Amino acid sequence: MIDAHCHLSRDAFDDDAHAVHARALRAGVTGMIDAGTTAKRFKHQLALAEALPGLSLCHGLHPYFLDDHVLDDTRGIDGPTHDGKPHDDVVRLEQALDRGERRVVGVGECGLDRRLERFDAQWTLLEPQLRLAKARCLPVVLHCIGMNDELSKRLKQLDLPARGLVHAFSGSWQQAVRFLDLGYVLGVGGAMTHDGAHRLHRIVRALPADCYVLETDSPDMAPQGITERNEPANLARVLAAAAVLRGESEAAIVAATSNTVRRVFGV
Repeated sequence: MIDAHCHLSRDAFDDDAHAVHARALRAGVTGMIDAGTTAKRFKHQLALAEALPGLSLCHGLHPYFLDDHVLDDTRGIDGPTHDGKPHDDVVRLEQALDRGERRVVGVGECGLDRRLERFDAQWTLLEPQLRLAKARCLPVVLHCIGMNDELSKRLKQLDLPARGLVHAFSGSWQQAVRFLDLGYVLGVGGAMTHDGAHRLHRIVRALPADCYVLETDSPDMAPQGITERNEPANLARVLAAAAVLRGESEAAIVAATSNTVRRVFGV
């Protein structure tokens, strides 16, 4: 299995990332893609990827951390400074992509979230990341809550060559088709395991086999029945739920989703 989206580099795993990685391997998760969220974690991400077999990474600036990102005034977001000097986290992102090179397989997690409001600031943060992905022909890893129509319209306009992943998809079937028609794949994870996720269940049943991937979003989005911190080993629960919903064998789903991860991210 490949966990197409987790956050092993988040501070929730600072004390035991190696043990978490070992548990994932024992559970059959042989590949993991760590998605970045803030510039201050880029170096830690790279160190983990160099130390842990099967761990690839994406660097990105997540909209949830708007107050932590530092963009210069020309980008339209006022932010703090470090050591009394202005810095730009988009520049840091570009430098991190260069530094990671072999280990970096995408740009993200980045995107839009209607719950956070401050829409101008979110777009100002997202736009340069999409352009970096386009310039470097890297897939983009997208967070999108409640703004699927706006995001799909912009992706169509930009025509990113390597497309990417709409992580933790939570929209309608019509919105899903829009992303699929643009060449993006959808990430499904812990939300799919919950009994009440009826719309998502219908979407998972209907998705073509090569248009979705499995993910945990660790340490968040825990599967039903998990009350503690989520981790990549729980991908086995996501797989089991997908197999039941789709009426397919777990082996068939592992083969299809792993091939899709390799196609999108080149891992």
